[in-house]
Amino acid sequence: MRAPFASDPAATRGRLRPEEESTFRSCFQRDRDRIIHASAFRRLKHKTQVFIEHEGDYYRTRLTHSIEVAQVARTISGALGLNAELTEAVALAHDLGHPPFGHTGEDALQALMAPYGGFDHNAQAIRIVTHLERHYAEFDGLNLTWETLEGLAKHNGPVTGDLPWALAAYERQHDLELGTFASAEAQVAAIADDVAYNHHDLHDGLRAELFSTDELAELPILRGNFVEVDRLYPGLNYYRRRHEALRRFFGVLVEDVINVARTRLREMQPETATDIRMAGRTLIQFSDPVFEDLKMIRAFLFDRMYRAESVVIMRQQVTRVVEDLFPYFCAHPEQLPKQWRKDVEEADGNIAMARIVSDYISGMTDRFALQEHERLIVNS
Repeated sequence: MRAPFASDPAATRGRLRPEEESTFRSCFQRDRDRIIHASAFRRLKHKTQVFIEHEGDYYRTRLTHSIEVAQVARTISGALGLNAELTEAVALAHDLGHPPFGHTGEDALQALMAPYGGFDHNAQAIRIVTHLERHYAEFDGLNLTWETLEGLAKHNGPVTGDLPWALAAYERQHDLELGTFASAEAQVAAIADDVAYNHHDLHDGLRAELFSTDELAELPILRGNFVEVDRLYPGLNYYRRRHEALRRFFGVLVEDVINVARTRLREMQPETATDIRMAGRTLIQFSDPVFEDLKMIRAFLFDRMYRAESVVIMRQQVTRVVEDLFPYFCAHPEQLPKQWRKDVEEADGNIAMARIVSDYISGMTDRFALQEHERLIVNS
């Protein structure tokens, strides 16, 4: 049964450009479907999560990560009586704005775009779904509902102070009430992101042999998970043993979020989705003990995985790719694809040109960025 504070598609604040709604899908289902069919969503298949896309077929990519986040989000949303379709839409779209090479690519673009308004992947996701996806006859973007756009913009909390330029540009025409908290559905999508990457980064680090199963078994939460597996399945081979422990770790995180949310919602007794937005704090969170344990796990991953020598070397290499491509396209806009030429013709000054190039590079996959660098820079 849907909770009274869940987002109701019948009470949506609508779309920037009114449309005739579907006769068999809710507005949030339609948002989810448009996201899945977007070009930017398909490109996530070949974008880095931690390891560069070509480094192995078994590592997570932005696409597999987004699917895992959506799965977790639907589970939590269902347990709390929220609108699963809105939750899933936000979860599937939350990483659309990431450039190639993960956070390394984002760091490089942030530095390059500093004189032109900066780069922020959350703001870029808004730009993609409101402007850069150009497939529909009547509008640019996907024309998503206010609730989905709000969730994308502030699923991590209110956005205050100096806004990223891409978000500020959209906010001027469509008020997303950035100073308040997001819906419960968007908050679930945000915590599902944390659950997914805490789980799969451990799994990918093991596969890359950056740390051992024995080291993993000494980490908070995981320690108890391995003890339980060894008690139930003595003598289990190492691969199944670590899988069983990691899936239990996954379950601990999901159950913790659900229990904390139920307690907080019971205490607050919200009656509408607006009550959630005006609560003054995030309601969907980990408990304090689990959050402290996760900080220790993240510190372990930072030291042993994100700063591993092989990862650092690759970070340096792909940073150079972005640093080379950006000034090249700014100086040679004729090398941009045909469908970008109209934007170039209408560009007024260096800032507009830099933002077009940033849009183009941020949409690249790892593979395409490497190929273009080879073609335009290395072999030129």
